[in-house]
Amino acid sequence: MWLRNSAWYVLIVTSLSGCAGCPYSFTGASVPPHLKTIAIPIVEDQSGYGDPNLRDTFSQQLLSRFVNDNTLEPADRNSADSILEGVITSVKDAPAVVEGGDQVAKRRITVTAHVTFRDLKLRKKMWEKDFTQWGDYASGGGLTQRNDGIAEAVRKITEDILNETVAGW
Repeated sequence: MWLRNSAWYVLIVTSLSGCAGCPYSFTGASVPPHLKTIAIPIVEDQSGYGDPNLRDTFSQQLLSRFVNDNTLEPADRNSADSILEGVITSVKDAPAVVEGGDQVAKRRITVTAHVTFRDLKLRKKMWEKDFTQWGDYASGGGLTQRNDGIAEAVRKITEDILNETVAGW
């Protein structure tokens, strides 16, 4: 797939890099001073969930968080000081709220990803962790509602990954 090569990084970074006035930043966080850049390859989807867009959506959301945060600058793997690699390991869709007559009113999508952050300069693993988050949606709302639940879970989980990477020291 075309997104696997380094041109993907250039395309996304170029399209998102005009964020000099972004209000959200962890500047002052205790990221080691020798780490200035981060490679964020496409997140693999080993969940078996069957959504062909999930890995790209997750990857783009994760990259966007780092671009907006501005603590570590996204870079190509060959030139980056660090790398953040992830695998979506599980996506579960289950009833969340059951009303009278055993009718499911809300459903919950739970996404789990296994993520590793490595310092490429010192050649060491900084951390490795599973992240799990969820998003609710109205039962019977169809694919659009379910996608809203997935989007909420991905938003939360990518925020957690950013926080662990730039402020979790």
